[in-house]
Amino acid sequence: MALSKAPAVSHTRVDEGSAGQRIDNFLVRVCKGVPKSHIYRILRSGEVRVNSRRVDQTYRLLEGDEVRIPPIRLAEKEAVAPVPMGKPFDIVFEDEALLVLDKPAGLAVHGGSGVSFGVIEQLRRQRPEAKFLELVHRLDRETSGLLIVAKKRSALTVLHDMMRDGKVQKRYLTMVAGRWLNPLQHIKQPLLKYLIDNGERRVSVNREGKPAHSIVRLVKRWRDFSLVEVELKTGRTHQIRVHLSHAGFPLCGDDKYGDFALNKQLEKEGLKRMFLHAAKLAFRHPLTDQAIELFAPLPAELENFVVAIEQSQEREYG
Repeated sequence: MALSKAPAVSHTRVDEGSAGQRIDNFLVRVCKGVPKSHIYRILRSGEVRVNSRRVDQTYRLLEGDEVRIPPIRLAEKEAVAPVPMGKPFDIVFEDEALLVLDKPAGLAVHGGSGVSFGVIEQLRRQRPEAKFLELVHRLDRETSGLLIVAKKRSALTVLHDMMRDGKVQKRYLTMVAGRWLNPLQHIKQPLLKYLIDNGERRVSVNREGKPAHSIVRLVKRWRDFSLVEVELKTGRTHQIRVHLSHAGFPLCGDDKYGDFALNKQLEKEGLKRMFLHAAKLAFRHPLTDQAIELFAPLPAELENFVVAIEQSQEREYG
């Protein structure tokens, strides 16, 4: 690899979008491709200055701060294909602090792990004028529905605290194989992450895992399937999929924890994705404290599957 020419010293003025961020994280974002070890080295050496003064890595930037960044020599990387513009997202709610979009199934929320781009990268491409766009939480690639994106760092910080404290109500709709009997059921099973032989991440119910709590409400029931609403009290990886599969009710179309033979049959009948949709969000606005309650209807491919089940099986509940 050839080395790029060392750039000159640069000076960057901190805007509202970067205010409140730690200087080390700011540099990692601004100096794309620079190893973190080098970021910390130039901080320790005093080559990075804020308002002409040395700062340590924990310094939190203020709007208007002037950051001096020393010349950094980098190995030139192969050209990376630009993020495609993609179709505009369905925006369910938006103001100056945040937006909530209805994510389509099959699109990751961010790039990484073999995926070159996701929702956040496409959103930034579609909105080049936006100074700050960051994911507040995540949805599995196969899951559709409501996803919160912060447009201000102050909103992101508060929303992260609200997520951690369980102050954001998240409810999902899913179709499971089997006849779910209880109108309301709490599932409290600890979940543990692990890797399978090919390096993919999986999750299982395990006493050594982290606490996880799901509340399942029966919506409709047929002879062989049930439509349920799941409220997450914790936000563990693959929580709904693992909790319901462990209870004996795998999600229709789930290629990791589901009934694979049934999935093949359902695919022939028109269900070509996992039936899991983030349908409802309720929370207080992070800056105004206004109550916000949002809904996203089932996408057409899931609604059509419900209609097909209605027509082929006797309905028993609701």
